[in-house]
Amino acid sequence: MRVFVTGAEGFVGRTMVRTLLAAGHEVQAGIRPGGPLEVPGLAADERAAVVRVPLELLDTASVESAMSWYPDAVVHLAAIASGADARRDIGTAWAVNASGTARVADALGRIREREEADPVFLVVSTGEVYGGGVDRPRREDDPLAPCSPYAASKVGAEIAALEVWRRTGLRVVVARPFPHTAGGQSDRFVVPAFAARLRAARRSGASSVPTGNLAPVRDFLHVQDVVNAYLALLAQGVPGQAYNVARGEGISLHELFGRLAAEIGVTAVPEVAPSLLRSADIHHLVGDATKLRAATGWQPTIALDRILKEVADAEAD
Repeated sequence: MRVFVTGAEGFVGRTMVRTLLAAGHEVQAGIRPGGPLEVPGLAADERAAVVRVPLELLDTASVESAMSWYPDAVVHLAAIASGADARRDIGTAWAVNASGTARVADALGRIREREEADPVFLVVSTGEVYGGGVDRPRREDDPLAPCSPYAASKVGAEIAALEVWRRTGLRVVVARPFPHTAGGQSDRFVVPAFAARLRAARRSGASSVPTGNLAPVRDFLHVQDVVNAYLALLAQGVPGQAYNVARGEGISLHELFGRLAAEIGVTAVPEVAPSLLRSADIHHLVGDATKLRAATGWQPTIALDRILKEVADAEAD
């Protein structure tokens, strides 16, 4: 299968590219211009096998040029993925996440209308689209009630892509992943951020570590399990449908902090810092992946303890 990966240089994109290559697929990697046209972490043989192309989601001509490869599938990962980054520049978050998705979907829809290809378009959204309000695993038929610029822009991305599905028949499948991590993730995200601060406390001998609100409950997966779910959806997802990608088990950030501290070997306690608090945090964000399991047979394979050890080891001094 010929698979185009947008955002291939990102944390999930790197794992996606390597997994696709290992499975024998042809891969084109869309990378935002302005930096090295590379997918980090690839071995020499993997770099030789990947066609790397510039992709600017804000430029219609760039999107159309990239899609002229006529892929069998597109895994759309490119996004402003950090909630903090989206809050700092809401307009850019909407432009990249919603309008950028609309451009890719429209380019693929016109390719399908011309009968040049019939690609699957996997739109990677987020479990945050459900917002707060209930303390149970979220299901795909729950109302969408985003409470952050990031989540709202992802709802926009879903709406844009599904409009093209209804208009052109483009095979759009929506994935709603819940939090995922592993070694190598940016410390703009919560688990590696905890690890970085805990390491700093160990070096300095500090008795406390600054954190945000630790009461929220989250559902964590390893990035490889998430990538495996995306591949399963490319093959077995139903067009026009959304699928949660989740473990289905919640853990409070307070407990997660304690388990990661024990893994790193730090006794410092968390201390809430006002600068790290968010105005509209989701108290309980856990997903029900029954629909995904029924459609594809997917199951998470990597336990949370192993994930935390991997992050701790990756961040080791």
